[in-house]
Amino acid sequence: MSRLIVVSNRLPLGENPSGGLVVALEDALRSSGGVWIGFSGEVVDDPRNELQDHPGAPFQRMSFDLNPQDHQEYYLGYSNSMLWPVCHGRPNLMHILPEYLEGYKRVNARIADLMLPHLRDGDRIWVQDYHLFPLAAELRARGVRCPIGHFLHIPFPGPADCAALPNPSELFDWLSYYDLLGFQAHRDLGAFAESARQLAEVEQLSETRLRLSGREVRAEVFPIGIDTASFIEEAKNAPDEDRARLLTGAKMMIGVDRLDYSKGIPQRFRAYQILLEQDPDLIECISFLQIAPPTRGEVEAYQDIREETEHLAGRINGQFATLNWTPIRFIHRPFPRPVLAGLYRQARIGLVTPLADGMNLVAKEYVAAQDPQDPGVLILSRFAGAAEAMPEALIINPHDPHDLADAMAEAMRMPLEERQRRHAALLQDVVEHDVGWWSATYLAALGQEAKSESVG
Repeated sequence: MSRLIVVSNRLPLGENPSGGLVVALEDALRSSGGVWIGFSGEVVDDPRNELQDHPGAPFQRMSFDLNPQDHQEYYLGYSNSMLWPVCHGRPNLMHILPEYLEGYKRVNARIADLMLPHLRDGDRIWVQDYHLFPLAAELRARGVRCPIGHFLHIPFPGPADCAALPNPSELFDWLSYYDLLGFQAHRDLGAFAESARQLAEVEQLSETRLRLSGREVRAEVFPIGIDTASFIEEAKNAPDEDRARLLTGAKMMIGVDRLDYSKGIPQRFRAYQILLEQDPDLIECISFLQIAPPTRGEVEAYQDIREETEHLAGRINGQFATLNWTPIRFIHRPFPRPVLAGLYRQARIGLVTPLADGMNLVAKEYVAAQDPQDPGVLILSRFAGAAEAMPEALIINPHDPHDLADAMAEAMRMPLEERQRRHAALLQDVVEHDVGWWSATYLAALGQEAKSESVG
């Protein structure tokens, strides 16, 4: 069996690495004698010129460090101050500096150099996400001929946003060196095809194949899932002490998002304010728990979103709070997955309302966590990739606070029979298309590319 080589921006570390992607890939990595390569998280002045091995996992893990300049230019700069805002429809938040692009290409070239001594004939390489777009081109330049696939976990930008990059044609040239490009949603595949048509040299060969910069590429949709079975069990077995205590007997509405401008947290706070103004009978009857762990605090746009969100929460609480009830509890730190599973199960409403998102697995986790006999209601943004396969949620426009407020009121008053019907349909998709299905489907497609190359 050919080895699987996974490359991602961050390497899952610890004695028992966890997370959805680890669960998805662990069997394939272990059975093939595979390797996971990624950034250690350490920023050091003098990184070593070889990958560092990390024992203790059922698969091989190898990491690299970054120096301060590379971390600033590759990670904070091009990846998260240029690509991230463009991919999430916010090119106005880009911060463009020439050294960011130089650093991005320099780090991808260095990763290819570090990988080269560890690659063998017959390997399959699976590159994860936007930090590593140029990696296949760098590996090909070093003579690597094995199949290389890429999966983009975030949205792909349409032509207008993509054109805001200083190097849009180069982006498509990078992608042309992959054998298989995977996207979260048909929306993203369509945006990729149309952006390539307008900004690059492309020829559509079939529904799934195109010639990009003179090289043939396969592009398909592979919607990522969660580890559904284990998440259902965690939610069922969550201890009572992990439940939120509500003095007024209010029903809980929950949002769990990194504090990012793409997640639509200020917009949902404003919608909640409208709900309480228009429907005062719900005062003390609905309580909003927003968990928003910090992310990328060094980037100015993230400092701005934290200030705006904290200001809104304080204003709404000051306007509506009673002695026994606080409308919004805003928690700016992470919680362990088992605690979140229990909170999801307790919540009558799950709010997943991003302005732009690749998939948003919180939507699937919320559905998996529910008690099928008395399930809650998922309110889902039409701009989340999850919306393509979850039409039984209440689909809303997060830019319209009145639309979202109306959905909150509808969810609060939805009859049990309708909640059960919607949940059953949602759960079926979450169970059938779990994270194991996602990885197996993608790797089967990458394996087909390997066979076609060997035949050719």
